Amino acid sequence: MTIVSTKWLSENLDKVKIIDCSWHLPNENRNAKAEFNKEHISNAIFFDLDDNSNKDTDLPHMMPNKKDWEQILSKMGISNNDNVIVYDYSNLISSCRCWFSFLYFGHDKNLIHVLNGGMSKWKSENLPTSNKKNKIKTSRYTAKENLSMIKNINEISKNIDVKEFKLIDARSKKRFEGKAPEPRKDVRSGSIPNSYCLPFGEILNENHTFKDPKKIINKFNSRLNSEITDNVVFSCGSGVTATVLALAYSLINNKYVPKIYDGSWAEYGKIK
Repeated sequence: MTIVSTKWLSENLDKVKIIDCSWHLPNENRNAKAEFNKEHISNAIFFDLDDNSNKDTDLPHMMPNKKDWEQILSKMGISNNDNVIVYDYSNLISSCRCWFSFLYFGHDKNLIHVLNGGMSKWKSENLPTSNKKNKIKTSRYTAKENLSMIKNINEISKNIDVKEFKLIDARSKKRFEGKAPEPRKDVRSGSIPNSYCLPFGEILNENHTFKDPKKIINKFNSRLNSEITDNVVFSCGSGVTATVLALAYSLINNKYVPKIYDGSWAEYGKIK
């Protein structure tokens, strides 16, 4: 149960921990924290993607270290045995990044889920929201990293020739083909050699829910020549929408352990 429905969550609000992981692109002129303070699902806790990323790099949204992650979740009152639901109010489905982070740091995969359709679907169904601040009782979270879930630039560069895994880019086709400028300063246009392009929006419905598994399979088959394999790594601009594809792939391959290139094009395409 990687994803849960709005109906399921509305019937189980008091049995889970809820996290709002909304994040917006700068050009959208939206403030995720301000929106959360105004309106959120009852008892939700806000997860700031920028603040909770690695501060020792100039690359965006890089995974924090183990100690920092333990402190982040402990301050949020999350325990290792908590059943956690993550949602967002973002066009980028940023909740998937938080879902991936929980898995990377060893949270039980059966205890971390994404709300299908997020806050948009929740509100469209007139389900209740709140502006009350949730009282948090700090916990003592213990993490265990799964280092195989993240590829670094050296592994990505080596794979161009050895082709150990398939690399799929979640950015738009125009950005992938170098026909549209990159939104980040000092990052060139283009894509990693021998990678494939599958814009993350293609596996979503208009209401931001994930498409039917059969349709998702067809999307991946069209890029991978009908080969559903465990050796797939996902990339994007800064490691956010890559996790949307990683979650979608886990819906059609139960054995798949999600893998991303954390630096993504923000690192590989950096102008030196």
